[in-house]
Amino acid sequence: MLRFWQLGNVPPSPDWDEASLGYNALSIMQTGKDEYGQSLPVILRSFDDYKPALYTYLVIPFIKVFGLTTLAVRLPSTIFGVIAVIGTYFLVRELFDKHKEKDSIALLSSFLLAISPWHLQFSRIAFEAQVGLSLNILSLLFFMKGLKNKYLLFPSVVFASASIYMYQSEKVYLPILFLVLGVIYYREILKLPKAAVLGAIMLGLVLSAPMAHGLLFNENALLRAKGVSIFSDQTQFLKGNAIKFAEDKSKSDLLGVIVDNRRVEYAKAIVSGYISHYNLNWLFVTADIERHHAPGMGLLYLFELPFLLIGIYILFFWPYSLKTKLTVFSIFLIAPVPASITSGVPHAVRTINFLPTLQIFVALGMIYSFLYIIDNKKRYLPLNVKRSIIGVFFLIFAVNIGYYLNQYFVQQNFFHSESWQYGYKEAIDYIKPNQESYNKIIVSNDIPLDQSYMFFLYYLQYDPKQYLAEGGTKTGGFKENHNFDKYEFRNIVWDQEEGGNLYIGRPDDFPKSTKSIKTVNFLNGKPAIEIVVK
Repeated sequence: MLRFWQLGNVPPSPDWDEASLGYNALSIMQTGKDEYGQSLPVILRSFDDYKPALYTYLVIPFIKVFGLTTLAVRLPSTIFGVIAVIGTYFLVRELFDKHKEKDSIALLSSFLLAISPWHLQFSRIAFEAQVGLSLNILSLLFFMKGLKNKYLLFPSVVFASASIYMYQSEKVYLPILFLVLGVIYYREILKLPKAAVLGAIMLGLVLSAPMAHGLLFNENALLRAKGVSIFSDQTQFLKGNAIKFAEDKSKSDLLGVIVDNRRVEYAKAIVSGYISHYNLNWLFVTADIERHHAPGMGLLYLFELPFLLIGIYILFFWPYSLKTKLTVFSIFLIAPVPASITSGVPHAVRTINFLPTLQIFVALGMIYSFLYIIDNKKRYLPLNVKRSIIGVFFLIFAVNIGYYLNQYFVQQNFFHSESWQYGYKEAIDYIKPNQESYNKIIVSNDIPLDQSYMFFLYYLQYDPKQYLAEGGTKTGGFKENHNFDKYEFRNIVWDQEEGGNLYIGRPDDFPKSTKSIKTVNFLNGKPAIEIVVK
């Protein structure tokens, strides 16, 4: 229910990635081509991001039913969010299948994922990473079952292969994960028929071939990955290092030459980026950018913190199966690896594969904490004290979850509408009935209205056939001009603009003396978009 309630309205508008996924799905559905004219792309060029295209194809059936709407674009993610919760239950039962508490651990882990602020945030928006997480959970579940039934290795391979068509990080995360799993479960794998193991490997290679071809023969396919890599901006990153290195050489400082070597600097940055994802302040209080969390909330509930630490201790030291320990801790430790070589860390999207290990730890901590408290053998804890402890916990639990639900469903739209690029629909609804009255309609493409062309294609539901006939999108670069029909998307230079046109821009695009015919405000009342006639 939490994943479907007000899905098209909270968050308050699609961001540019959601608009792009939706319009490209419409274009592929109607023409077989994306906005650039690429036929049935495996890799979607979108804003020159060159992202895996599978999510776009998942949107198509929902557009067929609901039309090009925010609800239709977000539904695949939401449905896979529910699948992740169900998959977690069965995965945890499989991991703890030799332990009497397996049902309790599985049920509580899946419940915690169901109410998780981190998982809910990305289950309710068209973020491919969350679908990739769901596919990874299913792949791991069927891998575990496939160790007992050889035929179930094949669905594991199918889900893992699908995941690399969903999100960039999976190309790094999954090979490392399955290499580690191969080491952990090598005895079980050796007991399986060789034909089944080789068949599963061959199936994986065949299913991955189109993506591998795209990565090898499209020189731009890794443009996005390179763009967010710490190696992409070498001038800024190494500027200070180069000065120190030169000084060390001039002074014949051998230790300085070693420490200030650029390779050491990169290693330090990678290690720092990796460790940053275990920062409790980030996890429980601040999170990262506003689109990645509810206002005033971290990625996890505060009540989970003590149980998380207790659960890690319990799984590490208590007599659980060594393979269970290694599997859970491997996922927990591998999850930040893809993000560690990127800028803007810690990053909630690139490390969503932390889930559901965090919920497993918390579930273990909660179960054994309560078993300890209610144990009748602990006679030094009077009954009224036990009841008080449990009562206080449930009060904190209720307050924490109630606060989150208010922050997400009530406060988020007010506080974060600017981050969700709110205002385009309201502006376009005002413009559309009168657009024929103007020679041209000029729209700013400067921050925060960059990539404004996509929002107009999306909300106008501009005919993809017509758009491609006009040339489609030439480039998705953030500073590039775009145009279709009478719409032009570029910087507005007011003193040089012609009369008879309609201008849509930021308040700063126009002189203060200019009278607008319409002002669209963010939901906090701050002006977002001005509509002006010259």
